[in-house]
Amino acid sequence: MAAKTAVTPPRHTTPPARFSHGVRKGPVLQVAGQVGFLPVEQGGTPVPAGPGLREQLLQTLANVHAVLREGGAGWDDVVMLRVYLTDTGHFAEMNEVYDAYFAGQELAAPPAARTTVYVGLPPGLLVEIDAMAVLD
Repeated sequence: MAAKTAVTPPRHTTPPARFSHGVRKGPVLQVAGQVGFLPVEQGGTPVPAGPGLREQLLQTLANVHAVLREGGAGWDDVVMLRVYLTDTGHFAEMNEVYDAYFAGQELAAPPAARTTVYVGLPPGLLVEIDAMAVLD
């Protein structure tokens, strides 16, 4: 039976509760919900990438990608993304930024499945994304 391993990029913030940024077991890598915090030095204070959705979404995608890479995966391995928005008015802008981001990734596989839901997040945070990847 495959061991379960925590996956944490070196410059990710410490989670606010007892969970891992990512967990890999066998060929499955689950990335916990990531937000748009900029990378920090050890013990540093988390700071959002900016006040707007675009900056936070791009940083959130970068943070998800960092966990994927640390776990030995990439965007082509992702089968499911879940996007959590705090404002229904951000849906069109999120789709525009999301599409442009993934158009620049030159993916070999079809895009991942995606669900978008609306939630409450801590003040100042506008978006959170989690992912599931399956590696060969």
